[in-house]
Amino acid sequence: MPFLGQDWRSPGWSWTKTEHGWKRIVFYGHDLEDNNREIDLNVLCSSNKENLFQCDVGDVCDLPTTKRKKDFYNNNTKSQFVFTDKWIYVQKGSTKERHGYCTLGEALNRLDFSSAIQDLRRFNYVAKLFQLIARSQLTSLSGAAQKNYFNILEKIVRKVLEDHYNPRLVKELLQDLSSTLHSLTVHVGRCVLVGNVNIWLCRLETILNWQQQLNNLQIPKQISNGMSLSDLPLHTQNKILYKLSDAYDIINLGQATPTLHILSENRILWKKLCHFHFSDKQFCKNLVLTKSDNVDWKLMYFTLQKHYPVKEQYGDTLHFCKHCSILFWKDLHLALLFKDCGHPCTANDPDSLMPISPQHFIDLFKF
Repeated sequence: MPFLGQDWRSPGWSWTKTEHGWKRIVFYGHDLEDNNREIDLNVLCSSNKENLFQCDVGDVCDLPTTKRKKDFYNNNTKSQFVFTDKWIYVQKGSTKERHGYCTLGEALNRLDFSSAIQDLRRFNYVAKLFQLIARSQLTSLSGAAQKNYFNILEKIVRKVLEDHYNPRLVKELLQDLSSTLHSLTVHVGRCVLVGNVNIWLCRLETILNWQQQLNNLQIPKQISNGMSLSDLPLHTQNKILYKLSDAYDIINLGQATPTLHILSENRILWKKLCHFHFSDKQFCKNLVLTKSDNVDWKLMYFTLQKHYPVKEQYGDTLHFCKHCSILFWKDLHLALLFKDCGHPCTANDPDSLMPISPQHFIDLFKF
């Protein structure tokens, strides 16, 4: 029996007749898509759901623990709306055609970050973006965006544990997120968090568990009968070191063999690394000399790193179209086959596309 809702354009609500009267039927999550089942709202709110967290006979289960499990279950239910587009219109004001504005949480939900972390070219970009959100923008996200944030973060940690890809970056991400959550739950107060504080305590425990797993991660040695890195000529090993833009990668690679250690301490290598990340004006303010009045370029790099940000390099980034104000993942396969960059633009002007750094991504949604 259909009834009109608050909006006259809506098709109305679905109702069913029971012994106690008419009750509204609610379609919840992905159950409608999977099994085409109808779930009653009163059934969800009844005491039967509490049985999901009841302990067996003989177990001792206190009330706070059971309540935290219920809150964690309620927070991790599937979202009702799933977006498959890889682009979003960035709107900062109301127009005749569009009303409202785009938020950081909406961009986090609409852009396909779950598929992006499976691409090695985009993994570091997404991890760095999530680290910046963890430092300062976590409280600005909506409840659905926070849920999506932690779901994608779980996939990032799982990928590192399975593929052993860049665990150092994810450790820094979890450390910043743990510090932020500890500050919000203990020092700042509960009013700035969306949802029950027990949900955040469960998330904090999960983050600590992830940190322990990453700290105990041991990368197995791969036994290969072919040529190894140490079998390459010296000039080839030296070229590999010159291709690295991260100082910690150079130091870690130098610990592999004594030959690589000697090559990683080369002054010219660290000099080029300093010139790549910093400008000449920054050198003059923080000049580091040795006893023989020579520049210690390795110490110079870490001194400049404390005062200035380093240049970021990513295999692939989000792009912003200045013509149509759309933020999107650039699809290289479509660009080669159909001359389509992956967003509905009418200009088809490659000069209007601009790569977006993680910090610039956050700045787009600051009003």
